[in-house]
Amino acid sequence: MPDKHLSSRFDADLNLLSTRLLEMGGLVEAQIACAMEALNTFDLTLVEQVRESERRLNAMEIEIDEEVSNVIARRQPAARDLRLLMAVSKCVTNLERAGDEARKIAKRTRRIAMESNPRTVNIAEIKASGEMASHILRRALDAFARMDAIAAAQIFRDDEAIDNEFEAFVRKLITSMMEAPRTIPIGLDYLSIAKAIERIGDHATNIAELVVYVVKGTDVRHTHRLQFARVAFGR
Repeated sequence: MPDKHLSSRFDADLNLLSTRLLEMGGLVEAQIACAMEALNTFDLTLVEQVRESERRLNAMEIEIDEEVSNVIARRQPAARDLRLLMAVSKCVTNLERAGDEARKIAKRTRRIAMESNPRTVNIAEIKASGEMASHILRRALDAFARMDAIAAAQIFRDDEAIDNEFEAFVRKLITSMMEAPRTIPIGLDYLSIAKAIERIGDHATNIAELVVYVVKGTDVRHTHRLQFARVAFGR
C-alpha cells in the first residue's frame, strides 16, 4: 500500500498497519455475512456469533489506533504519509461502526425470530441491499489496499443502488403496514435492519473517500458524486 521510504522500519510500520486494517475489514465482512445469513435462516447461533465477534472488533480498533499514534510520534510524518496514517485511523472507526450495524441486524433478527410468523414481510430488497453493502465494503478495502482512487470513485456511485433499494423497501413496507396493522411491530424491526444495511454502505463510501484523500490530497467528504469523480480521475 505505502510508497517506499529510506527507513525500512517506517515501511514495516506502514505495512503492519495496512495488514491489521485489512484483517479488521475481513472480520467485519464475516460479521455482515453472518448477520445476513441469520436473517435468512433465523439461526440464533449465528446471532450469537455476530455478538461475540464485536468484542474483538472493539479491541482491534483500540490496538490499531494506538499503533497509529505511536508511528506518528516516532516518525513525525508529513504530506501523504500523514494523510495515510490519519486515513487508517478513520477507516478503523468506519469498520467498527459497520460492525455495530451488523450487530444491530443480528439483534433485530433475534426479535423477529421470536415472532410466531416471522416471514410476514417480503424482504427481497433487504437481501439484495445486504449483498451489495458487503460487496462494496470489500471493494472499498481493496481500493484502500491498492490506493486506487478510480476504484474508490466507482464505490461512491454504487452506494446509490443501496439507497434506492432502501427507499423501495420503505415504500413497500409502509403500504404493507397500512393494509395489515398487525405487521407493524415486525415491520419496524425489518425497517431497522434495512437502515443498518444502508449505513454499512455509507461506511464503505467513507472509506472510499479516504482513499481519494490520501492519493489526491483533497478532502471529498460531503461533495457531490460528480465532484468526487472529478477529483478521483484528476479532471
